[in-house]
Amino acid sequence: MLMPKRVKRRKVQRGRLKGRAQKGNTVTYGEYGLVALQPSWITSNQIEAARIAMTRYIKRGGQVWIKIFPHKPVTEKPAETRMGSGKGSPEYWVAVVKPGRVMFEIAGVSEEVAKEALRLAAHKLPIKCKVIKKESAEAVAGTGGEQGES
Repeated sequence: MLMPKRVKRRKVQRGRLKGRAQKGNTVTYGEYGLVALQPSWITSNQIEAARIAMTRYIKRGGQVWIKIFPHKPVTEKPAETRMGSGKGSPEYWVAVVKPGRVMFEIAGVSEEVAKEALRLAAHKLPIKCKVIKKESAEAVAGTGGEQGES
């Protein structure tokens, strides 16, 4: 399971899931990527389950990159505890994912295998996702900029 080695602050506030992803919204390492279409917290267990699903399907061929990391601790209070008495202790870690974020990338396998592996990974996640190709991602980013200028 993924989690930070050390953290400066053990307990973090919840924050807001507002807007689109500003960083990590392009396919950089691989040929195909899995893009989030909704905002959500993705737990370290869900990231690990998606990784296992992909690597099992590609059978040690190709390469997989995980482009999200669970930096945010989520606290929970024990069951049947009265209100008050401070914030609960950290229970698990989540990655904050906004729409447009490329979560996983894959390379070194055929298009059908890559798309199927990413589809299996998407089923392990609590949000809607889509599979994109490196060229199409650049084309979409390019057309968006041109429309904004005119």
